[in-house]
Amino acid sequence: MCFKWEAGRGAVVALLAMATLLALFSSLLWGTADYHGGKLSKTHPAIAVLGVTQAIGLIFGIALAIVSGEFTSSAFGADGYFFPGALAGILGYCGLICLYAGLSTGRMGVVSPISGLSALIPVAYAYFVKGDRLSLILSIGAALAIIGAFLASGPEMSQGLPIKPLILALGAAGGFGTALVFMAIGSQGSALMTMVMMRATTFFVSLAIFAKYRTLGGLTFKQSPILIFIGCADFLANLLLGIATTKGNLTLSMVLGALYPIFTALLAFKFLHERLHRIQYLGIFAAVAGVAIISAF
Repeated sequence: MCFKWEAGRGAVVALLAMATLLALFSSLLWGTADYHGGKLSKTHPAIAVLGVTQAIGLIFGIALAIVSGEFTSSAFGADGYFFPGALAGILGYCGLICLYAGLSTGRMGVVSPISGLSALIPVAYAYFVKGDRLSLILSIGAALAIIGAFLASGPEMSQGLPIKPLILALGAAGGFGTALVFMAIGSQGSALMTMVMMRATTFFVSLAIFAKYRTLGGLTFKQSPILIFIGCADFLANLLLGIATTKGNLTLSMVLGALYPIFTALLAFKFLHERLHRIQYLGIFAAVAGVAIISAF
């Protein structure tokens, strides 16, 4: 009996460790994709970069679904991926529109950190709807990770909180956060097909925008390698986080998946020589401490 209990406990620990690694790798991919996407958007319209990379992500996802045979998963019903995936795609796209509009106001230090708090929405969903509960030590680790991600984004509040950037930042956080909730719901049936449905939805939105403006914003074949990387990395980030929510605690998966601003900031520091502010160093330290606590306990 003792052996069976130990074996069962070992299996649970292994699943939680897998979920932790998947969520962290998701953050790494998201942060890297955002870095390259942001860099490319300095010379080309952000909406063009977004549209092309979303289309690439869709093609990549369809290829994965065909190879894995996952396309046979149920689209409708209790565990269907169709509606959660479509809603996640629409809400995520609305979040991106708010984010880009907010960043265009020039108040990146207001918009980016607040939009990064989107993880609080799926955390609230996990607590109040799913009934997920964390021990005190894990709650401390999760809080440190969220605060760390916020501070690593470089919040700049010294000049107050102008209403327009604040509303757009909250809109971005709301869009991203609710998209994450529907991603988690759809992933219970099929994580891969949920992400394919997300990309299919955003692809048609991008197609409508392209039909109106009839331009790719100057993007050429020369940029295809980095565009392919962004599209595939972003899709994989979503997929790995979706899988993580099915393997471990939803709250912890969402918290760890929200650490992507740290990787974006570190890449900008390394390759663009952007100076990190003292508060960003504090944020990175807090996030690392939070991850260490979560991993240890």
